[in-house]
Amino acid sequence: MKLLLDFLPIVLFFACFKLAESNPEWAADFATENFGFVVSGGVVGVKEAPVLLSTIVVILATLAQVLVLKLRGRKIDTMLWVSLVLVVVLGGLTIWFHNETFIKWKPSVLYWSMGTALWLAPLLAGKNLLKALLGEQMQLPARVWHRLNFAWVAFFAGMGLLNLWVAYSFSTDTWVNFKLFGGVGLMVAFTVAQGLYLGRYLDDNGAPREGSR
Repeated sequence: MKLLLDFLPIVLFFACFKLAESNPEWAADFATENFGFVVSGGVVGVKEAPVLLSTIVVILATLAQVLVLKLRGRKIDTMLWVSLVLVVVLGGLTIWFHNETFIKWKPSVLYWSMGTALWLAPLLAGKNLLKALLGEQMQLPARVWHRLNFAWVAFFAGMGLLNLWVAYSFSTDTWVNFKLFGGVGLMVAFTVAQGLYLGRYLDDNGAPREGSR
């Protein structure tokens, strides 16, 4: 359920973009009529309508995520707050200035924010955030926690660069496809690879294997 909620804004962004892209004139008219008041000049063009409408949808979806968690009394992760701030600020700039560049930077800034947090926490606070998050489920040697932390820092740094490369080297349509299938796919593949690596140190119950300490 949580995984579905986490990926819902990305899926809705993709679906809205594809719908608007296949009906550009309708999308432009709809966006101008209903959201012209938040757009500089009050008019949304045919070419920019898909991104603008998708950005509005992803802002609303992220706000809904936070609201649902609040109403259910659940703890809201720090990175969700960061994501909300980024999507509202960068998404708002995309909408107002008719410029898709701002929203294209959002995934990279989020990746780098997560990577920076993982990198700085051990240096500034002597705390491994991965161990703090997962230590109750897995018992691992200190060196393995260190490797995992470094691997995630490198992964987030690379994903941020990859997102910008796709954004600036290919069409917006290609970037939207990458955002859903490439970004999520690479995240899943990296997580699976981490699981296979941890299998060397853990048994089926998450306890350390004999001789792995």
